[in-house]
Amino acid sequence: MSRTGENIYKRKDGRWEGRYIKERIEGKTKYGAVYARSYREVKQKLEAVKQNLDKFPSSGTDSAKLEEIGRQWLSEAAVTLKKTSINKYEDILRCYILPEFGENRLSEITNQDLTDFVNGLLLSGGVNSQGLKPATVAEILSAMNGIRVYAMKRDYAVAFSAECIRLKREKKEIRVFSLEEERQLLGHLRENMDRTALGVLLCLFTGIRVGELCALRWDDIDIGAKLMHISRTMQRVRTDGTDSKTEIRIFAPKSSSSVRTIPLPDIIMGNLEKFYVSGAFVLTGDGSRYMEPRTMQNRFKRLLVSCGIRDANFHATRHTFATRCIELGFDVKSLSEVLGHANVAITMNRYVHPSMDHKTERVNRFSDLFAVG
Repeated sequence: MSRTGENIYKRKDGRWEGRYIKERIEGKTKYGAVYARSYREVKQKLEAVKQNLDKFPSSGTDSAKLEEIGRQWLSEAAVTLKKTSINKYEDILRCYILPEFGENRLSEITNQDLTDFVNGLLLSGGVNSQGLKPATVAEILSAMNGIRVYAMKRDYAVAFSAECIRLKREKKEIRVFSLEEERQLLGHLRENMDRTALGVLLCLFTGIRVGELCALRWDDIDIGAKLMHISRTMQRVRTDGTDSKTEIRIFAPKSSSSVRTIPLPDIIMGNLEKFYVSGAFVLTGDGSRYMEPRTMQNRFKRLLVSCGIRDANFHATRHTFATRCIELGFDVKSLSEVLGHANVAITMNRYVHPSMDHKTERVNRFSDLFAVG
């Protein structure tokens, strides 16, 4: 039942829904909706959407420039996006899309214009004109398509389609520690055990991300049950749409699949018990003081130098954990859930690549099958 005078309802699934009028065209009213877990939150979202609609009214014409529609698209989308995603799309608009198409009407931008734009980004895009990676260009195309779809829903004339362009995606090589490198690293960690070393050890045996590690509190770890619950991540984000001001934020992970419970192996339980401080951050032992991801990354790189191990990003601990699990026969579905992947295909494509030794062993089974007695 809605509250008096408001188009806000509590749904059967427990969420609150707020409805608003998107536009009226030729006597027809189009509605939109926002959702949240509480009445207060959905009301705040509803008010934000209405402010955006007042600021950027729909005109049902092709006269608007891409800059106007692009900013309107992002302003409305920001209601449901995380701060990091908002920052990313702000950068894409400011650095790439608006300089190229900002003054153009959507009806003036052709598929050839978009193709030339993409080719230019791949060949000479970027600060140093070194050319952008296909993955970066794909995100720019995604933003263009978001603007296109947003405009078409509001009856603006649009002449281009981002779907006409197919990018060849590069397969990114992942850094995995060799068994010898991992032994060296584990030996160094055990001999120099402190809270930083404990964090690295935890990641090598659970595969959690650096942001998840930095946001982890001891209350998220059940020592008795040997379980760890991941429900938050930490990231430094911009606060004003430029690069000048940033702040650390702790929020829910990027997807619901990243909220998970991970079993802890016996081999690290003794170290966890030694440093346990109820209510504190795992990396600091303090309830109000945290270590941010950038600091943890820097400390990790110094650890590698001390061990004489080739340079790697902190994410290599996650890749190494996943690779070892596959080598030990871990079933992919379980591994996918431990890693917090959205689906098993991500895990399969990224980590299930048999080694040459494994392939050789399988091929040599033919020798046994057809051996002469």
